[in-house]
Amino acid sequence: MRFTVTASLPVRAPYRLDLTADALRRLAGNIVDTVDANGVYRRALADERGTNIVAVRQTSARELEVRIAGREGRRWLPAVARMLGTQTTLTEFYRRAEAVPWLDALARELRGLKPPRYPDMWEALCHSIVFQQISIHAAASIMRRTIEALGEPVSAGDGLLLFPFPRPRRMLAANEATLRGAGLSVNKVAHLRAAAQAILGGDLDDAGIEALPTEAASDLLCEIRGIGRWSAAVVLLRGFGRLDTFPMGDSGVARSVRTITGNASVNVDAVLAALGPTRGMLYFHLLLGRMRNLGAAAANPRRS
Repeated sequence: MRFTVTASLPVRAPYRLDLTADALRRLAGNIVDTVDANGVYRRALADERGTNIVAVRQTSARELEVRIAGREGRRWLPAVARMLGTQTTLTEFYRRAEAVPWLDALARELRGLKPPRYPDMWEALCHSIVFQQISIHAAASIMRRTIEALGEPVSAGDGLLLFPFPRPRRMLAANEATLRGAGLSVNKVAHLRAAAQAILGGDLDDAGIEALPTEAASDLLCEIRGIGRWSAAVVLLRGFGRLDTFPMGDSGVARSVRTITGNASVNVDAVLAALGPTRGMLYFHLLLGRMRNLGAAAANPRRS
């Protein structure tokens, strides 16, 4: 594998690639977004012009090095910057988090975490559908099997295979038995295909959602079969970086808060109200807090 592009991406400090990549990946079994033993984030990105392999490492507190293999690789630099939240400023979130001692402690532990984004709405829609109403571990397993069944892996060298995320046409062309064999329910197959048809038919596009305020964007997303308010919030948060939204109605939120704080009576609604337009960052902090067993941080809210 030969890298054809090497570029530097500036980041807004504080910034930590390891935390941000983990929030993007969710679980270590993710075969699309990968991180090696040296902390290098790798992914195969595909569009109608071809597939490229991207490798990203943090070289300083204010800079990432991005290497891209394949033709016309430079076209992916803006997408990589968005995916890894390089220019997101979280000053207001940190200020608001100070009003919630356990969250303030967690935010200090995870200083440098930026909100990651999927590269496009299609991928965000797929994750929001697959992860509906089941555990994160079960959903991640189903997603992995679906990607393996539909994807065409590319070699990244040293025996590493990367799976580009399957595009909408591949989802529509897939055999029903293949999708069901991956663990998708009848309804979720129908919902994924409805999302693919909406995108390919022009009913939804990234630019159109980007141009809408959050509430209107949520309304439009909810017109797609299988997309309710929770799913729309996930798409807007993880696909478009809308920090003014939060996926409510998720039982995992309450469990995460209990695990991190050791307190079953925390009023999550009050926490969201305190965070205001930065409430989406609570989602990422709860996710990493559970993944990294950071309950001890919340137990010592004055820790510097």
